[in-house]
Amino acid sequence: MTEPEKKKQPQRLPPVFTFINAGLSGMAATCVVHPMDVIKNRIQVQQEKTSVGTVIKSIIKNEGIFRFYSGLSAGLVRQATYTTVRLGIYNQLQEYWKQRHTEKPNFGILSLMAGTAGSMGAFVGTPAEVALVRMTADGRLPKDQRRNYKNVFHAFSVIVRSEGITALWRGAVATMGRAVVVNISQLATYSQAKFFIASKLKMEDGIKLHFLASMLSGFLTTFNSMPFDIAKTRIQNLKSKGKPPGMLSVLASIIKTEGVPALWKGFLPTYCRIGPHTVLTLIINEQIVKLYRRYMMTEN
Repeated sequence: MTEPEKKKQPQRLPPVFTFINAGLSGMAATCVVHPMDVIKNRIQVQQEKTSVGTVIKSIIKNEGIFRFYSGLSAGLVRQATYTTVRLGIYNQLQEYWKQRHTEKPNFGILSLMAGTAGSMGAFVGTPAEVALVRMTADGRLPKDQRRNYKNVFHAFSVIVRSEGITALWRGAVATMGRAVVVNISQLATYSQAKFFIASKLKMEDGIKLHFLASMLSGFLTTFNSMPFDIAKTRIQNLKSKGKPPGMLSVLASIIKTEGVPALWKGFLPTYCRIGPHTVLTLIINEQIVKLYRRYMMTEN
């Protein structure tokens, strides 16, 4: 292999670094956007119509401003599990591809990588997802019906004790289905958009390129995933000990009783969460990789 060809082949990132970087990127982004997660979940568990402003005023008036960070421990554990696995696997699959192919993967390959990584990450992260949904929605329940989980680990113990260990994976099918859609829309679209913008607009690799690509992927992710997200939220917020309803039956029920537009209920707070979370996660992830390559790896 000639010297120019060697320079085109970056050294492979260590798998441990790839997974740690994925988790840290997601957790950092979550600390910023968590309040929008609380608002989104409040809107989605309500069958009656409401607005972002109404929910915000209600939380501040009745529960206090710190309620916007209720369930943060669950959100961080979710990122430490779900994002670590899904973004770690996706990045590793891309690393494997770079080592074996000179051409970039097409959108179909990227989608397969993203969908596979997303479904695996979602299964691992479902327990934290269940706790997150319940903790963020708890404040809207009457005081005598609230679960009052102290933190994510207290939530796990109470759920297992009162509903059985399988309840931690309640809505796992809906969560995994959503994750496939989310990760194809987010990760595969981000990779494709970054390549398209760089090649067509002659934009150099950097934060500006990462920002534009991630904003586009964030919008598509929000629109494509919301029906699955609402079904998942409704299923995971149930108190029933019996077998939870399936994703399709929940979607059909929402359409029948609330109309098709209800599948995109809470679009604004969802996008205000997913958009910045996508931007922050992917930019932080890319910047950490750059720093690691610059200071921790030496090209031979």
